[in-house]
Amino acid sequence: MKPRINAITLGVNDLEKSLAFYRKLGLPSKGLIGTEFKGDKTHPSGTIAFFEMQGGLILALYPRVELAKDAHLHVGPPSATEFSIGYAVRTREEVDALLKRAKAAGAIITEKPYDRPWGIYSGYFQDPDGHLWEVMWNPQLEIKD
Repeated sequence: MKPRINAITLGVNDLEKSLAFYRKLGLPSKGLIGTEFKGDKTHPSGTIAFFEMQGGLILALYPRVELAKDAHLHVGPPSATEFSIGYAVRTREEVDALLKRAKAAGAIITEKPYDRPWGIYSGYFQDPDGHLWEVMWNPQLEIKD
């Protein structure tokens, strides 16, 4: 296995609501695709939303029940503390601005930004499905656009 990740798929409860949320954050998407692939009780539908991120990474939104069917798993209870997604910015001010934008889009701010003892400035928000995002400024990290 090579050290890379090509796609991150977030299981969501309301695909259209989640799509709207991420668009309000400024992520471009072509909208819902795969709507012609209808699922049933055991086979997943193909309706999904993609966001093309830098470096070729795909952020996908897929209904939780369809993701469970696709992976042949039972839908379990969501947990915000299983993982977080980190979003690095160039300045402290960008941390504050993005958290403000996320809140306006419907996010829950779980931790206001502050200076961590290890040298970063960051805060957290949860999207409408509880997925945890950390917005951070690390003076040691070079951000490439």
